[in-house]
Amino acid sequence: MRLSITVIVLALVVVGAVAATLGYGVYRDRQELADNVPPRPAEAAYTPAMQSAQSAGSPTPAGVVAQIAAALRNPDLGDFTGTIVDAASGQALWQRGADQPRTPASTTKLLTAAAALLTLQADKRISTTVVEGAAPGDVVLVGAGDPTLRAGSDSLFTGAPKISDLVAQIRAKGTRVSRVLVDTSLFTGPDFARGWDRADIAGGDVTPIQSLIADSGRIRPGEDYSPRVPDPALAAGRTLAAGLGLPATAVAAGTAPTGAAQLASVHSAPLSVRLQEALVHSDNVLAESIGREIAAATGQPLSFDGSTRAVTSALRSAGFDLTGVELSDVDGLSTQNRIPATVLDEIVTAAAGPSKPQLRPLLDMLPVAAATGTLADRYVTVNRPGAGYVRAKTGSLSGVSTLAGYVVDRQGAVITFTLMSAGTPVDVARPAMDAVTAALRGCGCR
Repeated sequence: MRLSITVIVLALVVVGAVAATLGYGVYRDRQELADNVPPRPAEAAYTPAMQSAQSAGSPTPAGVVAQIAAALRNPDLGDFTGTIVDAASGQALWQRGADQPRTPASTTKLLTAAAALLTLQADKRISTTVVEGAAPGDVVLVGAGDPTLRAGSDSLFTGAPKISDLVAQIRAKGTRVSRVLVDTSLFTGPDFARGWDRADIAGGDVTPIQSLIADSGRIRPGEDYSPRVPDPALAAGRTLAAGLGLPATAVAAGTAPTGAAQLASVHSAPLSVRLQEALVHSDNVLAESIGREIAAATGQPLSFDGSTRAVTSALRSAGFDLTGVELSDVDGLSTQNRIPATVLDEIVTAAAGPSKPQLRPLLDMLPVAAATGTLADRYVTVNRPGAGYVRAKTGSLSGVSTLAGYVVDRQGAVITFTLMSAGTPVDVARPAMDAVTAALRGCGCR
């Protein structure tokens, strides 16, 4: 059955009797009312049905190639590979080097999101706690892997738990505090992945991946591209200490004693919310932390290697062919990652098709062209036909631009795509790729 936008048509007949007074007088009693009720009209028959918004057949390869031919001739696409697929049938409509492993940038997050949806409960939350320390006056802020923890008044994250609430709970207990320790023992291994650059901390892309991070490490929490802190756990500890009236010098690294009494706790938003925000904002830190959740659920170490193994294992177990995939992280910042276009597109097509309904939420988590997240400033002044219709995960590194998602064409067909450009500046490649997807929106390619 063709995947399409559907309309549920229900004919509802409302039948009733109205006792009018104007021109007829007022009924004096129940019997007179009953005697004057008009006969009940026959009910109209109805059948609930789903009707497709499109009536034409599937897009054809020839039709799609003709539709996008002009956009594909643009040299701004650089060294270009990709695939375009009819989501309903799974038929490839266009391909170029689609099996070649390429640097995926942040479209890597599609693998992480799919693995999370296959592995974790949508309502899963993370609890960040403060417990008593071993010495009198010590408290321990225990990192549980939630980088949406909110340090100040601003936050990019919906339903972010607040450090100020931890402060209030500690004060309510009357606990005297002279030192704050931060416990990051939950995560293991290096806190920086292979293929990452330390300059990206100040550049606003990432912070060291520790189990205790506030505001995803952002110095200016309300800004997507704010510079990040180099010491996220200690920074979060300093926020807690300040709320308790302590100086920054009262914060140090430490470990919670076994069985320590809990003094305070806050809880993250559900996984479904955090996962969407990792994709919409392309937040590398949040994606990596979700990768650790997948690792924990599958018995892998909570490290970069454990996360990459957990993500790829979950996808292979679900039947995805990951030939050519190499991962050093699960967010896409690493220059060492390699993913073929076919793998990325298979995930989006599976979400849009009938075979993997558990992946369906992925379709609603992607940025919307000219509207949300990393697509908010694209399709605005050029490639306007795609505005509001293209939904896709973006990816950008120096000389690398990628785009993977779907679009509904003008006859209702759902078309998935993965486009991967290299060797061209990002600001040049993006509009060239957007032009391909905008052309797909206008497709009547039958």
